[in-house]
Amino acid sequence: MGSALIIVDVQNDFCEGGSLAVSGGAGVAAAVSRLLAAEPDRWDHVVATKDYHVDPGAHFGDPPDFVDSWPRHCVVGTTGSEFHPELETGRIEKIFHKGEHAAAYSGFEGHATDGEGLADWLRRHDVDRVDVVGIATDHCIRATALDAAREGFATTVLLDLTAAVAPATTDVALRAMEGAGVTLRGTPVIQSA
Repeated sequence: MGSALIIVDVQNDFCEGGSLAVSGGAGVAAAVSRLLAAEPDRWDHVVATKDYHVDPGAHFGDPPDFVDSWPRHCVVGTTGSEFHPELETGRIEKIFHKGEHAAAYSGFEGHATDGEGLADWLRRHDVDRVDVVGIATDHCIRATALDAAREGFATTVLLDLTAAVAPATTDVALRAMEGAGVTLRGTPVIQSA
């Protein structure tokens, strides 16, 4: 069996200058790229997820409540939906899009352009262990890691390669992931309150 790195939502709109920026997002993009260059054989496979909104309904709020609704972000066809330029994408074998017409936080809710879901793709490639990195620790990282564990993958979140929105929601996310048997390593990049 093998391993995979799942890079979650390292997109322009979630990095500094984006419409739903997370402090430290650009730094996470660069750090993931450095790790991939330094340890090219660490994972058998590298995949990525993208928030990929067409019309996600109430997921966009005007005004947003920042709990269930958010500013417009990662709209298909915009620069905001593209990977951050600091993220080296050459190793990414497959991209899983999520949230076209409804809110979607977990990469396991997404699908590739051929319709295949993340769990099926990982199993087809004999992956049994995943490491999760990206944005944001307390939202899409949390959801992706919880689903990975629920799907039976040995799951580790490399917190040093994640950026978080807020201390309170990050604490809740870390407890939820630990409670689900997810291994946590390091400390997320987080804007202090």
